[in-house]
Amino acid sequence: MTKKPARTHTGAVAMPSKEQVLDFIAKSGQKVGKREIARAFGLKGPNRITLKHMLAEMAEEGLIDGERKSIRRRGHLPPVAVVEIVAQDGEGDLIARPAVWERDDGEPPRILVLPGQGANAPSQFGVGDRLLARIEHLGRADLLGYRYEARPIKLLPRDRRRQLGIFRTRDGKGGVIAPINRKELREWRVLPGDEGGAADGDLVRYEMGRAPHGSLPVARIAESLGNPDDQRKVSLIAVHAHGLPDEFSARALAELDHLPPLVTSGRTDLRSLPLVTIDPVDARDHDDAVHAAADADTRNPGGFLVTVAIADVAHYVRFGTALDREAATRGNSIYFPDRVVPMLPERISNDLCSLREAEERPCLAVRIVFDANGAKRGQQFVRGIMRSAAKLTYQEAQDAIDGKPSDRAAPLLEPVLKPLWAAYRALARARDERQPLDLDLPERKILLDATGQVERVVVPPRLEAHRLIEEFMIQANVAAAEVLEKKHAPVVYRVHDAPSREKLAALRDFLQTLDLKLAASGIKPGHFNGILARAKTLPVSELVNEVVLRAQAQAMYAIENCGHFGLNLRRYAHFTSPIRRYADLLVHRALIRACRLGDGGLADEETGAHLAETAQAISDAERRAMAAERETADRLIARFLAERVGATFEGRVSGVTRSGLFVRLRDTGADGFVPVATLGQEYFRHDEEHHALVGERSGAGYQLGDTVSVRLVEAIPTAGALRFEVLSDGKPLRRLAKGRLRTPRRPRRPGRR
Repeated sequence: MTKKPARTHTGAVAMPSKEQVLDFIAKSGQKVGKREIARAFGLKGPNRITLKHMLAEMAEEGLIDGERKSIRRRGHLPPVAVVEIVAQDGEGDLIARPAVWERDDGEPPRILVLPGQGANAPSQFGVGDRLLARIEHLGRADLLGYRYEARPIKLLPRDRRRQLGIFRTRDGKGGVIAPINRKELREWRVLPGDEGGAADGDLVRYEMGRAPHGSLPVARIAESLGNPDDQRKVSLIAVHAHGLPDEFSARALAELDHLPPLVTSGRTDLRSLPLVTIDPVDARDHDDAVHAAADADTRNPGGFLVTVAIADVAHYVRFGTALDREAATRGNSIYFPDRVVPMLPERISNDLCSLREAEERPCLAVRIVFDANGAKRGQQFVRGIMRSAAKLTYQEAQDAIDGKPSDRAAPLLEPVLKPLWAAYRALARARDERQPLDLDLPERKILLDATGQVERVVVPPRLEAHRLIEEFMIQANVAAAEVLEKKHAPVVYRVHDAPSREKLAALRDFLQTLDLKLAASGIKPGHFNGILARAKTLPVSELVNEVVLRAQAQAMYAIENCGHFGLNLRRYAHFTSPIRRYADLLVHRALIRACRLGDGGLADEETGAHLAETAQAISDAERRAMAAERETADRLIARFLAERVGATFEGRVSGVTRSGLFVRLRDTGADGFVPVATLGQEYFRHDEEHHALVGERSGAGYQLGDTVSVRLVEAIPTAGALRFEVLSDGKPLRRLAKGRLRTPRRPRRPGRR
């Protein structure tokens, strides 16, 4: 689609307006980038530079989103899109949502499916169907919440991966399928004969059946996937719901018998260096080891030489092998409370590439020289052979520094641990001067008993030993990015963009309700740190940390660098965990090739467009893993609380929508929902600006951050869903609305066209 360039009275090509650019993006039927926009409007030379600045402004204003080579209008659907039918209302109308929707664009819009003709009539479709449809934007959402209307073009093959539920028998004849998605809490009938051999409690893949006219929808079980309770693996639900590959192919496993042997020649010998691993007490693999010593160079008084050695996964996993293809597909290891879905087989991750105590292992190491104030003075990467001097836990290392060394740590205190801490404190001074984003959010950990059930939920202490390893790893990651850039080698950066203008505006609105002010422009991590420091004196300090976190952009992998806002670093690349992150393996290969460190370097086929596609794929895999881990934690905690229905808990309002409140429990961190209809007898208005629900008559209500007492009304473990009833009275909030609350209008149905 090409537009005729507009010209000025002098004959020069005129710059398009922002509205024209948005219209072109919305109507384009192809992938749109800066090049396509410039070609469409006939922009050349200096006008391309002007376009670049215009697109940057539009991104800051929240009008568009995307990387330089792929731009889209933010929060909008294209004229033709794939939608998925998710519900049917009481009058038979089908409700759909986009099949693809970016998380940062907020909640996906509700779409009303309009009548089609013949095979495309809505009566031919059902919940779970995917449609290719023509989309019409309605402007603002109507009173029933519809922002778009969809007219079907054709029915697409069902996405079988997402049709999952838990089968429950009913008197030995048929049964129901219970939901695993907390947003769609309804059951589907299974008629006798359609059970597909599934037993009570099995996770099943099902297909929607065609019930007689006027009857409730029915489902037919296509496959039983096992019982999460019997296997003590609640994560089985998330594995199948997200299509996570949890078994290695026979070809990949066969390659384990033909891995390259370890040869010490050509490697730097680090076996005499007392490198140590410091990990959680339950760590199964150890892919990083550290060492620090005073710099012997008299030109660097008080300085340090820090060595970070990382398992040499690239020696064993070569490009083009089945092992490499599976690692790239998985993208990362996924850690559930009840099991791990690894990126690489245990033969590699827990044996050959685990830096075990007193065993020789291949490694890729970086030596970094710092001055007495933690400023870097030099760095060098080597490919070595090492032998870990000790396997320590975080608590064990911390206890030794605090004067309570264990028998294993005592001999290491003076020669190893104290130099590590001395180097860390120098690096900490430099870190504090750099002012990275300093969020303070408790990280809860679910502990299971011998039967796989939740025993308790704890918040592990945050030790100085954790910060030490974290800072050493950050420095190694920075060194990797810097060396690759200096050698003009391909880099898979870990990028974290600055918060969008739209998110900052919403954050300022919220902070103003707490009398906290955020700078109007030029936002840096230090500005957020000032807010967080002032919030420590408030009872909602934890909530402020969470809201600031929500305002941040999502970190991702890319071959084009925009820096790392959260760490306040210009360049950053993941290097330190190649056992569990494919991005780190790519960085290892790039360093081996750029620094001429032997075999297993980045292949020509991995560079260029292929590397960009891989970076996007592993970013998607990371988001998928995070969702699976979060959902599994929700299911485990819901199961833990299911026996306490009717009990009272203390919590805090963690989210406010027009349909109700989200409440987070203080002890477990569990999130549950309070429907607005249960708040009281009056009508509650949603004050979006102040994150509050305000009673129309009384002016009292509930606001983000409020402490409340709630009663657990319902727990659905398979979906990880909790429903609460608020026991606390609402507080006076009329002053927030400033007279803007109006009498509610009665919803009406959208007109047909």
